[in-house]
Amino acid sequence: MTYDDIRKVFLNYFEQHGHKIVPSASLIPNDPTLLFTVAGMVPWKEIFLGHAQPIAPRVADVQKCIRAGGKHNDLDEVGFDGRHHTFFEMLGNWSFGDYFKEQAITMSWDLLTNVLKLDPNRIVVTTHVSDEEATALWKKIAGKDAIRLDKDNWWSAGDVGPCGPCTEMHYDMGADLPGGLPGSPDEDGGRYVEIWNDVFMQYNRDANGNLTNLPKCNVDTGAGLERWASVLQGKLDNYDTDLFQHLMDATTDIVKVKRNGDNMPSFKIIADHLRAVGFAIADGVIPSNTDRGYVIRRILRRAMRHGQLLGHRGALLSELYPALVHEMGATYPELARQEKHVVEIIRNEENAFADMLQSGMKLLDGELPKVQNNVLPGAVAFKLFDTYGFPLDLTQMILRDKNMTVDVAEFEKCMTEQKERSRADTKGTRVLWESRGELPDTNDSFKYAPVADLNATVLAILRDGEFVETAKPGDNVEIALDKTNFYGTQGGQVGDSGELRIGENTIVNVTEAARAGNIVIHKGTVVSEIHVGDTVNPVINAAIRSQTARAHTATHLLQAALRKVLNTDVEQRGSRVAPDSVRFDFSFGRAMTEEEKTQVEDLVNSWIAADMPVAHEEMKIDEAKSRGAMALFGEKYGDIVRVITAGDVSCELCGGTHVYHTGEIMRAHINKEKSVASGIRRITMSVGNLAE
Repeated sequence: MTYDDIRKVFLNYFEQHGHKIVPSASLIPNDPTLLFTVAGMVPWKEIFLGHAQPIAPRVADVQKCIRAGGKHNDLDEVGFDGRHHTFFEMLGNWSFGDYFKEQAITMSWDLLTNVLKLDPNRIVVTTHVSDEEATALWKKIAGKDAIRLDKDNWWSAGDVGPCGPCTEMHYDMGADLPGGLPGSPDEDGGRYVEIWNDVFMQYNRDANGNLTNLPKCNVDTGAGLERWASVLQGKLDNYDTDLFQHLMDATTDIVKVKRNGDNMPSFKIIADHLRAVGFAIADGVIPSNTDRGYVIRRILRRAMRHGQLLGHRGALLSELYPALVHEMGATYPELARQEKHVVEIIRNEENAFADMLQSGMKLLDGELPKVQNNVLPGAVAFKLFDTYGFPLDLTQMILRDKNMTVDVAEFEKCMTEQKERSRADTKGTRVLWESRGELPDTNDSFKYAPVADLNATVLAILRDGEFVETAKPGDNVEIALDKTNFYGTQGGQVGDSGELRIGENTIVNVTEAARAGNIVIHKGTVVSEIHVGDTVNPVINAAIRSQTARAHTATHLLQAALRKVLNTDVEQRGSRVAPDSVRFDFSFGRAMTEEEKTQVEDLVNSWIAADMPVAHEEMKIDEAKSRGAMALFGEKYGDIVRVITAGDVSCELCGGTHVYHTGEIMRAHINKEKSVASGIRRITMSVGNLAE
């Protein structure tokens, strides 16, 4: 069975058993604790917590995942065995308060043995030591005596959040292979391969490790598609399956080197890293020096280095990307849809890597004669990282050929010192609000049509990093209310300014409304003494709000004009909407010409002059999509969304504040257009009187 066959069999089975089939979520999770979607359950975390309603009681999908940074990091193992990947696909079926352990185990066993025809005698199952119910069910359903394990049969996606006991299914790859049963001292030998994990989400774990029952018992299953392909195709190595063989064939055609035992790790790494880089960029990750962008840049450069080890110079992953589209584009149409954009970004990164490698190697070559005992000082490795973008493993890879190593302890010391300096320079109190815990969400439903006399209660006051009961005149504070008119900074739009009043008296001058999760924070300076429990009237600055609304609607017109003048592949990659200016980032592979900038500006102003109506509507996400509403690339949306429609030229999902007729914008003027990253351009624009 090919990869395409396996996906179809899996999804068809669960559709026949009452599951709603849904597409994969983005690799960019709506979860601050994770860089990437590391498992199939990540998109459903809010449902497990009871914070969101499920789209159906039963769901099945094939979720794209990356594990290459932080806690979930398989990068170093990739290429040197046959079972690790940075990018992988996870088959999953989910029950949100519907069926539980018995049905989950029954369906898993039925699919494996009756549909896929795997030998029942070669399947070994494990359960958690505390899970008597699952252990008894395996005996009842399959006649299996489960192996009872501890930490290996408890699962969670992070240090906090939904978790619970699980039962794993392992397949015996053959008695001629080394390795013992799961849980035995020699279990890592390779004979038994985990092929499915049914997680029974019963608990929520807090930061202190305490477990509380979830509102409903849920089922979260995960089965690695690559491992299934290996078992079903009779291969001991995932990279011997059809998909990877085709990608490595394409690599062979480009590097002009045949595969052999010595160079196979490089071929495996390139094939694996092509998937991680290609899918991540198609989902909106831009290679950079921070966070997930840094992880993708590191993976890309690691692949390039292995191309060099094969004797290849020049572009590699950008040339291989069409092979990825050919193999996986039918299942994941975003690969083909974003092909031009992805190839441009990869090619720019490859060119930059070549320049970086040349510059960094000059530094390294100058330091090598000074090396003692074949150990490069960690400070030198850190300088290569900090100045030239050399990841530590790239430096180690280069030195390995020279029988040298790096003083890793000193490198990590330099990294720690840099992080501490960065942390000292970073100011912000969001973490204090989020750690407060007991505060309810702010009711900010009044922000779109501010109420003149809204009575709000002061719930908390933060001053100088401490929560206080009272603040005095002159104090700089952050204040949480139970309800507010203010729009808190979100979605690229800056927050409102204004005042908190008691009667006719100004109590606090608010310079900005921000957000900490679902709490709106009013930042400002105290004019008259204020206390927790006071009733205040939040009053926004109407002039600033109006100018911000002009700016936000203008960004929608700008995006529509860019797509019309340049091409429909242009997509928003970020923005900052403020009363004084608009900053709009978009995907495009080159600088705009002066003629193009003039055309875009003239088109925006023609739409403003037409005084088109701007509709603000809330509707179901499916209805919005049917209207053709554009979504912010990589953004996650709920079941009910807000749609802003400007005449017949723009229709977007957007939670910001907007005008009601385009004529209110008055005028727009493009100030500057420049590059901010590979394949990403930035326009700054003024609107209203500022444009005049």
